[in-house]
Amino acid sequence: MKFSVLCSGSKGNSFLLMDEHTNILIDCGSTQKQIKAGLGENGISLEDLDAVLITHTHWDHVAQLKMFKDFPLYAYAPLEYPYTPIQPNVSFQIEHLTITPLEMSHDAPNTIGFVIENHEEKLVYITDTGYVKYEYVPKLKGADYIILESNHDVAMLMETNRPYALKQRIASDEGHLCNEDCAALLQQIVTTNTKQIVLAHLSRESNTRYIALNCTKEALEQVKGQCRQGLLVAAAGQFELIKGGAYEKVDMGSVSFTVGMEHLSDLPASTGTTAGTTRTTRE
Repeated sequence: MKFSVLCSGSKGNSFLLMDEHTNILIDCGSTQKQIKAGLGENGISLEDLDAVLITHTHWDHVAQLKMFKDFPLYAYAPLEYPYTPIQPNVSFQIEHLTITPLEMSHDAPNTIGFVIENHEEKLVYITDTGYVKYEYVPKLKGADYIILESNHDVAMLMETNRPYALKQRIASDEGHLCNEDCAALLQQIVTTNTKQIVLAHLSRESNTRYIALNCTKEALEQVKGQCRQGLLVAAAGQFELIKGGAYEKVDMGSVSFTVGMEHLSDLPASTGTTAGTTRTTRE
């Protein structure tokens, strides 16, 4: 498998998975220009996509749905264009990929995440959920690649100028995963088989990539014995393209650490970015 986080955050979300001759897009938020540019960075065009999977219908995940109205669309939530309905815990096939939708707890009806498997590898993609059901842990455990929401730092969220009702919604069981809940779940599902993790959908106002990564770092250090040597963990910037999987050169972005070779202390906590990177980072 190869994967690429095209964009991740409140301004848009889109994710590309490539496997031999199969190309799947998960969500289509952001702008047409951003999505096309992201595909181009991976050497493909719109015409090369085999399917588009939709997690839910919030605007930051379906802003460009119209541009994919003639593509094979798969969704649990009703769409305005023709689509193939899918159901939680009912696997389906796209070429030789087995895709299992998992129901999430979010304030958009019929929100789902995905476990995607081929004959050799497994990828987990989960964002936009207040919690993850314990019964899903066996399905998630031991994935080669994990893209998981680490949306907010609770203290930062409560200190923002957002209305209290909004703060409650975000922190609720139908909101978003906080850093600590993300890290706790990773402790349960990471094994020596896990090669790469991307922390996704980080809040611009209520989180920093440094804080999210540090929370995960501390959690994984507690279970380092079950981690693969060289496990790479990155935090996605809103428009920072992150490549992972079986690329010859894995580019996990400008803010990351490797278990066993941590260098988070070199990152400035105020900005969550590293010095000396050639990649442009826009939070």
